[in-house]
Amino acid sequence: MLKYILKRILSLIPVLFVVSCVIFLVVYMIPGGPATALLGMEAKPDQIDALNAELGFDRPFLVQYVDWFTNVLRGDWGESYFLHQTVTSAIADYFVPTLSLAVFAQIIALILSIPLGILAAYKRGTALDLTCVTASLLGSALPGFLLSMFLMLFFGVYLHWFPVAGYAALSEGLGEHLRYLFLPALSLGIVQAAYLTRMTRSSLLETLYKNYIQTARAKGLKEKKVVMKYALKNGAPVILTAVGQSFGSLITGTIVTETLFNIPGLGMLTLTSINRRDVFVIQGVVLFVTLLYVIVNLIVDILYGFTDPRLRPGRK
Repeated sequence: MLKYILKRILSLIPVLFVVSCVIFLVVYMIPGGPATALLGMEAKPDQIDALNAELGFDRPFLVQYVDWFTNVLRGDWGESYFLHQTVTSAIADYFVPTLSLAVFAQIIALILSIPLGILAAYKRGTALDLTCVTASLLGSALPGFLLSMFLMLFFGVYLHWFPVAGYAALSEGLGEHLRYLFLPALSLGIVQAAYLTRMTRSSLLETLYKNYIQTARAKGLKEKKVVMKYALKNGAPVILTAVGQSFGSLITGTIVTETLFNIPGLGMLTLTSINRRDVFVIQGVVLFVTLLYVIVNLIVDILYGFTDPRLRPGRK
């Protein structure tokens, strides 16, 4: 197991290298740059060229990339021109709201999707199954920003139960923190629950009719134990994969939700950095999110061995 984890950690290097090449090339090709954003649209070309030379953006692409990537490997991810702090400290400050939102949304998605997926699979072909499948399809088809606006209008404007926008840090109290996060987490959780419900249902449908399930029923075991202990456990790898992908997308795809609800997370940091042409922050956030995504997949692979010993890393 340890050897497998070390090999997966070493595999991060080529992944980060490819991602760094792509994002650096994309940012390099964007018209304008930090000099234009710092000096304003009324700045003269010679002033922009002088500031680009001072910042080092007039050098060849390969020289800039090697210099930046070497510093990244040393832990120096650059400094934001507008936030006046290092990229790593900016990511650390803005990552906490995003992580809280992603975890809360994932919990809501699991609470909704796992029971619905189990019921839909167990009641296959019934009205309950059709209702769950239809609801999951509607949840996937409904745009996230539209669902967010509906929730804001109903729970925030009409009922006044939750704040329409804003963010309360955890230091202000857990209740207040969750109160501000509930509506954005619910909008994200519903969308993810639609996907997880279908995956749970399809995974259980493959196991509920296996021979060992019929054997367990023939032994006189209770139906609840058959479904939860045998069917769900053997279908867990597929569900774990879906949960890992869902959590990764929650961290990487919250730009619209964070903007709508005015949450100071990574999504808002990315959007403002793009508008300001804050290149080091853009590159740092993309690398950080890629690293998180790979780590989540690694954790999912390790959890496979606990749910099904046959899938344990290193087992022949």
